[in-house]
Amino acid sequence: MTTPGYDIRLIAPSGYPHTPEAMQRGIARLEAAGHRVHGKGVLERRDLRFAGTDAERGADINGLADPSRPLPDIALAIRGGYGAHPLLPLLDYVGLGARLRGAPVALVGHSDFTALQCALYAKSGVVTYGGPMLGADFGAAELDPLTWEHFWHTLANGEGQAEWAAPGAPELEAEGTLWGGNLAMLGGLVGSPYFPRIEGGLLFVEDIAEPPYRVERMLYHLLHAGVLGTQKALLVGDFTGYRISAYDNGYEVDIALDRIASAAGIPVIRGLPFGHGPAKFTLPFGAPAHLAVAGGQAKLRFSGHPRPKTP
Repeated sequence: MTTPGYDIRLIAPSGYPHTPEAMQRGIARLEAAGHRVHGKGVLERRDLRFAGTDAERGADINGLADPSRPLPDIALAIRGGYGAHPLLPLLDYVGLGARLRGAPVALVGHSDFTALQCALYAKSGVVTYGGPMLGADFGAAELDPLTWEHFWHTLANGEGQAEWAAPGAPELEAEGTLWGGNLAMLGGLVGSPYFPRIEGGLLFVEDIAEPPYRVERMLYHLLHAGVLGTQKALLVGDFTGYRISAYDNGYEVDIALDRIASAAGIPVIRGLPFGHGPAKFTLPFGAPAHLAVAGGQAKLRFSGHPRPKTP
């Protein structure tokens, strides 16, 4: 389902476009669906491997705190990569919190964007979205229907939901704050003022090009830091693009997750469509949620997420 007529502002907090044609496909699809795409100039910025200087990229975010500029309905990251960490000390958390907390504005991205989501929630109480980005998702050569439809459905409805096959998962019902994103970004912020203190939450994670031992090590870091063991459940998204060697001797990501489930003593629910794969749900970081798992099916319901005004 698509609700036409949203104002979408492009933001580029991380890398510059490595596939410019994908960015143009994404813009064309959004405009063909009736939306207005602003801020296309960010696609032309270059500074080293970044989409502009730290100051320029930080201004993309801080512009949302400027009362002289109208708020967009959607602030959409163009891509991930690396670049969000240097921006964290530059953000106007007071201004962003005052203008965005509870506002009908969807800030959306994933991967490196997780660092900004953590900081905005920890310092400003702003709920954002882990979800599709302009290039890899909306600009994919073949648009994934789940990604497209779930995005618009989530933004249009007061109660969102996501349901997926989770064979072998333990049966449970749990409520808590939904949060998470890229595992490396989460682990890299532990102990900093930009890492949210969330207990009793529903933590979702994903990553790319991280072999099983590094996935396990990062999860152990969250466990040793007192984060993982306090969650109601760990929801496992896509772990893609990694390689194993003969030395791994059959040690795969699933085995690493089994080991973490045993060590942390919390339910681990796999199969969540989220991450660097083509199919992904749009999930609010910081919204209250309810998780039910039964018969090999997982169902997540959430509310209180930012909903852009109906055009």
